[in-house]
Amino acid sequence: MGSLFRSETMCLAQLFLQSGTAYECLSALGEKGLVQFRDLNQNVSSFQRKFVGEVKRCEELERILAYLVQEINRADIPLPEGETSPPAPPLKQVLEMQEQLQKLEVELREVTKNKEKLRKNLLELIEYTHMLRVTKTFVKRNVEFEPTYEEFPPLENDSLLDYSCMQRLGAKLGFVSGLINQGKVEAFEKMLWRVCKGYTIVTYAELDEPLEDPETGEVIKWYVFLISFWGEQIGHKVKKICDCYHCHVYPYPNTAEERKEIQEGLNTRIQDLYTVLHKTEDYLRQVLCKAAESVYSHVIQVKKMKAIYHMLNMCSFDVTNKCLIAEVWCPEADLHELRRALEEGSRESGATIPSFMNTIPTKETPPTLIRTNKFTEGFQNIVDAYGVGSYREVNPALFTIITFPFLFAVMFGDFGHGFVMFLFALLLVLNENHPRLNQSQEIMRMFFNGRYILLLMGLFSVYTGLIYNDCFSKSVNLFGSGWSVSAMYSSSHTPAEQKKMGLWNDSVVRHNRVLQLDPSIPGVFQGPYPLGIDPIWNLATNRLTFLNSFKMKMSVILGIIHMTFGVILGIFNHLHFRKKFNIYLVSVPELLFMLCIFGYLIFMIVYKWLVYSAETSRVAPSILIEFINMFLFPASETNGLYSGQGHVQRLLLAVTALSVPVLFLGKPLFLLWLHNGRSCFGVSRSGYTLVRKDSEEEVSLLGSQDIEEGNNQIEDGYREMMCEEFNFGEILMTQVIHSIEYCLGCISNTASYLRLWALSLAHALLTIFILLIMEGLSAFLHAIRLHWVEFQNKFYVGAGTKFVPFSFRLLSSKFSDDVA
Repeated sequence: MGSLFRSETMCLAQLFLQSGTAYECLSALGEKGLVQFRDLNQNVSSFQRKFVGEVKRCEELERILAYLVQEINRADIPLPEGETSPPAPPLKQVLEMQEQLQKLEVELREVTKNKEKLRKNLLELIEYTHMLRVTKTFVKRNVEFEPTYEEFPPLENDSLLDYSCMQRLGAKLGFVSGLINQGKVEAFEKMLWRVCKGYTIVTYAELDEPLEDPETGEVIKWYVFLISFWGEQIGHKVKKICDCYHCHVYPYPNTAEERKEIQEGLNTRIQDLYTVLHKTEDYLRQVLCKAAESVYSHVIQVKKMKAIYHMLNMCSFDVTNKCLIAEVWCPEADLHELRRALEEGSRESGATIPSFMNTIPTKETPPTLIRTNKFTEGFQNIVDAYGVGSYREVNPALFTIITFPFLFAVMFGDFGHGFVMFLFALLLVLNENHPRLNQSQEIMRMFFNGRYILLLMGLFSVYTGLIYNDCFSKSVNLFGSGWSVSAMYSSSHTPAEQKKMGLWNDSVVRHNRVLQLDPSIPGVFQGPYPLGIDPIWNLATNRLTFLNSFKMKMSVILGIIHMTFGVILGIFNHLHFRKKFNIYLVSVPELLFMLCIFGYLIFMIVYKWLVYSAETSRVAPSILIEFINMFLFPASETNGLYSGQGHVQRLLLAVTALSVPVLFLGKPLFLLWLHNGRSCFGVSRSGYTLVRKDSEEEVSLLGSQDIEEGNNQIEDGYREMMCEEFNFGEILMTQVIHSIEYCLGCISNTASYLRLWALSLAHALLTIFILLIMEGLSAFLHAIRLHWVEFQNKFYVGAGTKFVPFSFRLLSSKFSDDVA
């Protein structure tokens, strides 16, 4: 676990890998996940790289394994997923594993093909049996005619065919029988009538049970048909139509004896096919069960092997083609682990010459690495969704751990609702090792990944709920109210004293619908409520007015403190990157602009709370009016909050007015002065720098940093290039845009924090069914917006690239991914 305040220090290392040990060394690196490889062959296509053949071999193995997984799932055989991850296979075992998998694939395909062929034959025989059974009822034997002719049954007591007439015409009667899909019967009959012009007779009958289609395997309803025709030309047309409608045509027996013989033969063949098919399925299941035992380890090993060859394709060869050279980003804290992994890989390969590494200087900006654990990962993801932090700048996630659930709780403040959320998150935390939670649906997995965020949000909501004295939108009297009603009604005073003191009497109680408690009367207000808002406010008619005032002022105070803290964090960035001029010319004017206006507003709020009491509250001035008069300079002087208020406010406005031109022009003019007076000094650094080629500010700073570092050695060509890149207009425009955005943002961002007040009031008015889901989601999104827009833009650039190490732990081990 590294530091959350700032990303870790990175260095660029060069690895020298012997050709015989490169595979083993990268296997050791992949298990540890220490380095991020740079592609040294960007100008080389994927098909021209050194290890493209090995990658294709891995893809072939993945195809075979995907086929095995598919067949295992089809057979409903459980796939065991091991908890441990097997290492990448040694090179000497790769060919053996490939041969075994190819042999297994060939065997499975042959057995599966035979099984499908047997199954198709069985379904065809079953269809033939049903066809013979149904067509037997279509035609009855008539002994008066020739043995080779049969007669159709009468339809509505009329003969369908006159055999004596047909014999006189010299026609030869033919039959076509088979099965057709239920949805094609009507179109099939119309087509026969149009093509054959009535020279056919079609008889249908629906099967009692649906049958499985031998071609598609779909279970559908079938119709058995028998078509009688005369003439060979008509017979050819009928057969072509049957083919067009994908009918299953079977031979039709001419005699009853032939029908009986065929039926007996079909029954025998069906029994034999059932026996052979059962034995084939048993053998196939045995083969798949044996393959399922090792398929998990093979999938993981092939994925690791493919990842290794992808990394090797990023390496370049030396002039002798005996050594691979790789460039990697590595945290400085893990350099010793990197050396140990190279030694381990060389030892496993049995090489006599070990692989080694050394660090090299670079001017490129390294990737950003911030190590997280299961608690901080969720908060870091919130920040990274806005943008990955620039290298070594302050990381907002450290402060988001507290500020995010707190601002959420300010909007979601309810003891009951927060406790329900806390229990739900606590249940996820206590059962975080349960395998079903990691493999749950997308929405549930989202809650599980943010379980610690939910835990803190619920816990903070319990606290703010106690402050608001809200439990399921109802007040709770835990410690007894600090207000006494009996002190307002006293019979011991005379009527004149009661009227003067504002006490109640029988007439006041009877004739007034609203009674007002006066805290200035002794005994009415006995002291503040120990924790939160006094429950008596739940009975007051001005309850909403009181809560509006309290929560609105609270929102402004929290927002200004939050934004000011963001500006202060920017100072830490300037100190780290050695840009002290930004502190004086940017951060200090921003702080003065913020504090002289909105910081003074907080001062007035707190001052009024502390100075004015219940006795003097009626003469207390309005903060809003006083704050507006600060900018309007009214002709008539108001009472004010304190003596000398006008002079203090004029001084604050003067400081604010002076900070604006400094904020707009200070930094551009300073950089121009540095560029004109010190542009020839330059700087030559060892290691990496944070200079980007498009940074005008860094170009102008080269001279000043030379003086600080005492180094003025630089090549003339590099110095001239830097001098040409400086553009004062671009720097001025960038600073002006930033200043306008900041000055206007101070006003709009402060108003944006009033959402804390608005959503808090809305939360107390809705029902529990809406609150826990919709209101919780709304408060969550608004808390994200306050951090991204109002807080992080004061100091966080978020223009970095994330450190993505070469790690086998990032590879997916799910079988569904392989099949897809």
